[in-house]
Amino acid sequence: MRIARVKTNEKVNAEPSADINLKLIEPLMKKYKGKKGNLIPLLQGAQNIYGYIPNEVFLEISKHTGIKISDMYGVATFYAQFRLKPVGKHIVRICHGTACHVQNASKVTEDLINFLAIKDGETTPDGIFTLETVACLGCCSLAPVMMIGDETFGKLTGKKAVDVVKDIKRKEVLKSKESKPEAAA
Repeated sequence: MRIARVKTNEKVNAEPSADINLKLIEPLMKKYKGKKGNLIPLLQGAQNIYGYIPNEVFLEISKHTGIKISDMYGVATFYAQFRLKPVGKHIVRICHGTACHVQNASKVTEDLINFLAIKDGETTPDGIFTLETVACLGCCSLAPVMMIGDETFGKLTGKKAVDVVKDIKRKEVLKSKESKPEAAA
């Protein structure tokens, strides 16, 4: 996934504060209060709670630790593990390591980009999928390969990859319909 620099005049993660319950990170803040080298564990813990690191959380961590927001963003954007935007329920990781590249991973990625109508690193509007290209998934004998969650799919073509994603989407839509109560007649 390519990380774009944040311009200083842009507002990052401008989600309304009402959506972010900062009380959820209070135990985390207490656990690491005054500890040296606490920034990465605080960011990891916050991301585990929210699924990404909301802007309000950076402000809260800064307020409690005195760490400058610019320093926190520097760490959060340096390490690929941190997310500054919400991700989809299913993260689709497509390997672009040497073996996968040679076996046409670019075509697999292109077909998924076209089907999902998003770019690398983006999330579908319905929040179901986030698409990421990665350097290597360590499954070279299965090239080209993608992972969705903990499940690995190998020996892919663009069509096979799209079929896997379609199947997951169909199941999500069915779950969604089943969880909504029927309208009263």
